[in-house]
Amino acid sequence: MSQLFQIHPENPQARLIRGAVDVLRKGGVIVYPTDSCYALGCHIGDKKALETLRRIRQVDDKHFFTLMCRSMAEMSSYAMIDNVAHRLIKALTPGPYTFILPAMRSVPKRLLHPKRKKIGIRRPDNAIALALMEELAEPLLSTTLILPGDELPMMDPYEMRDLLGNQVDLVIDGGYCGLEPTTVVEWTDDSPVVLRQGKGDISLLEN
Repeated sequence: MSQLFQIHPENPQARLIRGAVDVLRKGGVIVYPTDSCYALGCHIGDKKALETLRRIRQVDDKHFFTLMCRSMAEMSSYAMIDNVAHRLIKALTPGPYTFILPAMRSVPKRLLHPKRKKIGIRRPDNAIALALMEELAEPLLSTTLILPGDELPMMDPYEMRDLLGNQVDLVIDGGYCGLEPTTVVEWTDDSPVVLRQGKGDISLLEN
């Protein structure tokens, strides 16, 4: 059975954040809150943990995983962001948006769509998620916690632990963070295209 940490949503306890990151560094998979909904996360370089994410979500190699990043500079280290995209992403983040962009060589090939060579990047506005990334000192590979056959993400950490206790190593109870997934924006031909309208406002994307 996985561990369960209760972490304060506004003032995350440093000891518990260090414990969660230790799980990640040892190849574990965690459930953690974001500014849109709960997500699955693992270390960017761990192949076995990635396969666990795929197995839980039941997705193939064409699924866009997301790199949760701490800053614009970190996002730029993993995705090709031109000046126009940079201004827009800076205006919208941190916030509930996922941007699909051409990947840099620093992104492991196994994380990429086999034909499109793109990656999802995101800068969340959630104290626990940001504390995890600060302690980890690198992006957190993530995917929304929506189980196969469900239309909405899971929201109850205790139910998550009951259902996924043998598949994940840690569930973080960070309180209620919503049911609505991010707005997904793909950068195509030098302009943004909204692939999914979620929690993030799209008014800036329509100008």
